Amino acid sequence: MSFATRLASLGGTRGLATALALLVSVPALAQTAPAQPRPAAPAAGQPARPAAPAQGQPAAGAQPQASGPTVVQVKAEPSQPEWTKVCGKDQNTNTEICYTTRDFVSDQNQPVLALAVYDIKGPQAQKVVRFVMPLGLLLKPGLRFAVDQGQAIPGSYVMCLPNGCFAEAQVKDDFVASLKKGANLNVSVQNQVGREITFAVPAAGFGKSFDGPPIDPKVLEEQQKKLQEELQKKSEEMRQKMLQGQGGAAAPSAQAAPKP
Repeated sequence: MSFATRLASLGGTRGLATALALLVSVPALAQTAPAQPRPAAPAAGQPARPAAPAQGQPAAGAQPQASGPTVVQVKAEPSQPEWTKVCGKDQNTNTEICYTTRDFVSDQNQPVLALAVYDIKGPQAQKVVRFVMPLGLLLKPGLRFAVDQGQAIPGSYVMCLPNGCFAEAQVKDDFVASLKKGANLNVSVQNQVGREITFAVPAAGFGKSFDGPPIDPKVLEEQQKKLQEELQKKSEEMRQKMLQGQGGAAAPSAQAAPKP
């Protein structure tokens, strides 16, 4: 399963999925201060997964504009052929919560951002959009998002983890209706040097998944298990490459050392 699905899981998963599960209860949506969001300053550390645009440089696939923001066209994560709908219940309120989610990557298939649209049932029904954004962005201005050329909606960051920063906003039914029909969800942020970046997120297929049945929990669990195995495999491959690189760098020094 995708990065977004792991992040937005209602429970039973590890790592980032657990982190977002803590935010699932919408009555606590705007009261998540105990989660200790980072100060209103550039996110600490170097950009990590999801990959962020390099400081002062357009991201891969970016289209510099004569005026206005740099536009970055992203695409759906190749292993996630369509949007995924997951449903469950908030154990505290016994409220049914569904979310429709998808991951998006650059032209080089590097993770960029993840998106989940929540539909909370019950007497106090609400709809919420949650993002997982790259590190290396300014937190204080938050983000703005709009369907195509529609009215922009402000969102604010809630917390950051080593893999990315969470941002969210409450939305109304008309936003969801427009996203079902729209071509792109344009998400605007500011990078470390204050340059505005707009990610053009394709919305194709969202409406079908949002209105359709949720994924079978057993299928979801199997997909998550498979993804975890793939991530572990890639991690080991990267570790081996680093070790090989370190060995190659040390070899010339050993050869140049004078013989006794």
